[in-house]
Parts: sequence; structure tokens; C-alpha cells
Amino acid sequence: MNTEVIHARDVIKEFKDRSKGTFRAVNQVNLDIKQGEIIALLGPNGAGKSTLIDMILGLTTPTSGTIQAFGSAPRQAIAASKIGAVLQTGGLLGNLTVWETVAMIATTFPNPQLPETVLRRTNLSHLARRRVAKCSGGEQQRLRFALALLPDPDFLILDEPTAGMDAGARHAFWETMQEQAQHGKTIMFATHYIEEAQNFAERIVMMRSGQIVADDTTHKVRSRAGGRTVSATFPPDFPTDRIPGVASLTTNGNRTLLNTGDSDALLRHLVNHTPATDIMVSQSSLEDVFLNLTSTEAES
Repeated sequence: MNTEVIHARDVIKEFKDRSKGTFRAVNQVNLDIKQGEIIALLGPNGAGKSTLIDMILGLTTPTSGTIQAFGSAPRQAIAASKIGAVLQTGGLLGNLTVWETVAMIATTFPNPQLPETVLRRTNLSHLARRRVAKCSGGEQQRLRFALALLPDPDFLILDEPTAGMDAGARHAFWETMQEQAQHGKTIMFATHYIEEAQNFAERIVMMRSGQIVADDTTHKVRSRAGGRTVSATFPPDFPTDRIPGVASLTTNGNRTLLNTGDSDALLRHLVNHTPATDIMVSQSSLEDVFLNLTSTEAES
């Protein structure tokens, strides 16, 4: 599995803003994706995830730098049915039924899968005669997934694929994705659900302010948290940045998360020398790494 699916080098994407001038949404991104990889793309809103996905799909072009998909321009790879995508929004026609939508889009591909096949794989067979306008947000998202599967693509790109789905639908969706992965599909998905990334992805790519700040196996990225995380509530004017033994800290609501290699020493200091309340200790997780690497404090 050495086939290169995506090769991106020094990619920059800028937008013009009348009030702020030029805004750089993606800044010097380098990314290689190999066949068979399962990658989670993580980052806060505005990190550049969707812009990067749009460029990989050929929906927009880089201001500078290059992106190749399967050795050619992204639009050529799309035209060759090598890439399928599930985006957060899309032009679904509300007056068509689910079946009519799938059958209509199938005619745009040279060798599509049968509509009944993709409806079965996405658990939509029982909704085939329902009009799209009557479908819930989660059902419409599953319909977009069915459309993405029609050309039987080698590479699936999913932007917040489980948005609007309830817990049961999300579980069924990831079961379907597991089936795709077992057939050797390359998958990249952007998500706000950290547990989805932790449970399904083999590789994590984290973005902040248009740049990639972490790119490694899920295990190695998670291990970057190290030690334990201590969280506590402090008075608003307390100088938390002066607490000794803290590797990094993040404010999350009214709580402060402190990453440390010696939680016992930190606990003693908090109890004996600070006005901290509601102190809690937990094993560091992928979410802790995410908060540490993508927070405003981390950027500064």
C-alpha cells in the first residue's frame, strides 16, 4: 500500500476581506496521504480544515503551492471517480425522493454502483420513497454519504460526516465506514467528536490557524499528552501561569486544565498554596492533546 493518494506541498490559501484585508486560511501546509490510511482531521472552527478539504476536492485552488490527487490535478481524480466526498452542506433537492436522488446522481457516473446497493449500505432502504425535504438532518447526511459511495471511490473525504445524527445513527455510520476500510479504501474525515477520531482513525492530523500542528499515528499523538491532567477552578485574577510543575495549561469554560508529569506534587501545591477549588485528576487523553495544541494559549 505505497500508492500516494494525496501529495500537498507548501499549500497556501488566502481570501480577500474588505474589512481585514487578506486572510490566510491555510498556511504552508504539507500533507502526504498513502493508500489505505484512515485519517482524522481535527481542529477548532476556523482552523482551515474545510478549506483544505475544498482544495483536495478541486472546489477551490491554492493561492500558492501544489496539490496532487492520485498523481494528477484533484478535478481529474474526481472526474475519474477516484474520490467521493460527504460535505456538511450540499444541493439536495427537497421535492425528490431518496431513491430518485440516488438514481439521478448515478447517471452522472460511468460505472456507478446500483442505487439499492448504496441505500442498503447506508441504512436508507426503508426511506427510499420518502421525499428529501421530509428527511431529518441526520438522514440527509446519510443520503450524502450514499451519493459519495455511488462511484465506488478509492478515497473518501468526509467533512463532519455525523453532524445531525443521533447516537444510533452515528454508530451505524461508523460500522459502514469500517466495512469500507476493510476493503482498502483510503478515508479522511474532519470531526468535532474526539471519540470518533480516537476510535476509528489510525492517524491524526491537527490544524490550528491554517497550519498543521500535529501529524502522527493516533497512539503517538495521544501519548504527547503525557502524565495526567489536573483541572481546577481559580478566581478570575489568579495567575495560573505561575503555578510550578505545569507543562501546559488550557482554560475551558470556568475551569483550567493543567498538564503535568507529576500530578501528586501539583496537587500538594494547589491545596497548600493556591485558592483552587473543585480539583480533579484524570489520565491525559486525545482531547487533552487537542485542547493543548489548538487553544489560543498554545498559539501564543
